[in-house]
Formats: sequence, C-alpha cells, structure tokens
Amino acid sequence: MKDLFSLEGKNAVVVGGSGAIGQTIARGFADAGANVIITGRNEETLKQVVEESDAEIQAKLSYFVCDPANEGDVEKLVAHAAGKLGDIEILLNAQGLNKKFPGTEFPADVWDQMFAANVKSIMLTTKHFAAHMKAKGVKGKIINISSVRGARAVGSGGMGNVGYCATKGAVDMLTRAYASDLGPDIRVNAIGPTVTYTTMLAGLFASAEEANEKFGAHTPLQRIGVTEDCVGPAIFLASAASDFITGQILYPDGGLTAIG
Repeated sequence: MKDLFSLEGKNAVVVGGSGAIGQTIARGFADAGANVIITGRNEETLKQVVEESDAEIQAKLSYFVCDPANEGDVEKLVAHAAGKLGDIEILLNAQGLNKKFPGTEFPADVWDQMFAANVKSIMLTTKHFAAHMKAKGVKGKIINISSVRGARAVGSGGMGNVGYCATKGAVDMLTRAYASDLGPDIRVNAIGPTVTYTTMLAGLFASAEEANEKFGAHTPLQRIGVTEDCVGPAIFLASAASDFITGQILYPDGGLTAIG
C-alpha cells in the first residue's frame, strides 16, 4: 500500500514545464521519485526552473527546448527523452495559452494560435509519446491539464473566455477519445483546475485575498486554487493508484463544478 502513490524510478516528460502549474507538478513528480524532463519554448525559463529547485529534486530534473505545436520538435523531444531516460512512462501536458477578447471581437489569428497551443500540441505529444509507449510495451499514463472552463462557461459578461473555453472543451474530449483509442495499456486522464493564483494573476490583483474575493468566495471551499492543488491529483493519475481510471477529468476546483 505504501508504494501505491510512488513514482520511484519512473520516467516522465512534462510539457509546459516552465509554466506555474507545470513546474510545480514536475517538482512533485521528482519528489515522488520520478526522473523528469521539462520542456517548452523558452530555454531561459526552463533553465531557471531547474536551477531554482532544491538539490534533491534538481538531481532528477532536466530540460529540453521544444515547441509542442511543431511536429518535428515533438519527434526530437521523444528521441531525446528516450535517449536520456529510457522508456517514458508518464506524459503530462501542461502547455497552454489564454488570450481574452469579447466573443464578437475575437481575432481569427489569435483563435488559431490558441487552438495550436492548447489542442494541437496535446494531440502531437500524445500521438508521438503514445506511439513510443506502445512500441516499448509501456503501460503509460498521459495526463492533460484542462480547466473548469472545459465544462463550465463563464457567466454574464463572458470575461473574454470564448476561445479558452472552446480549447479546454476540446482538451476534455481529446482526453476521452485518446483514452478510448489507446486502451488497455495506456491511461489518459485530465486535471481541470479552477482559477489558480499564479504570477499572471498576481499582476491583476493587489493581493491573493482580493483575487479570492472575486473568484473564490462563492465556492464551497471559499478560495481560488494554488498550483500545489494540482500536485496530488497529478501524482495520483501518474501512479499505480489510478490504474483502473481512464478518460476522466479530475477537478481540483474547491467545489466549483459541484455547484455550477
């Protein structure tokens, strides 16, 4: 039972590993025993994530520069990860883009950018890492970071989330479709966090309390999320504890979807 949630000796790739949620989960995976490669487009931020990790986690963490919406880059990522670590057993997709415009003014080019970053990239990484897992006979775990916005539209005013909601709804269905397609040896699930307090959100509000008042006060747990709220669900979905679970979206959302 004590090994049920262990990732000891597992090999993982975290796409979007320099983002707030991605890097927190990557460190959580390493702390649970996994060897982890984080990837994204910006080498400086990836390098910073590794260097700012404590020594024990840093020993299990490395990075590789990759644009996950570029198929050639993804193929290079798979080859690098397999060459460095061996068989890859865990893929976590935490990449994403969120630009806000009123629905009547949403630029078509931004729409295409968001679908490339939030949906196409997940298809490409899942396509190539799942092929690697199948070729190696790996019983893999693929985890996508979605959002409550995949299931719950914003209320009056919209807050400019037409594009974001559409991409996250696509991520949810992509998760279910790949779960159906890749069984029985590969499990595919998603995590749908609520509004989460990150550096970006901190730039919009004077304090976490102010952000909580706007987005969290009406929820059962009466607060918004922090990145650490996603670590437990991610380790659960990456570990043996979730071996009979696939095609599901797990919501660390303080109860928002329960009341919405």
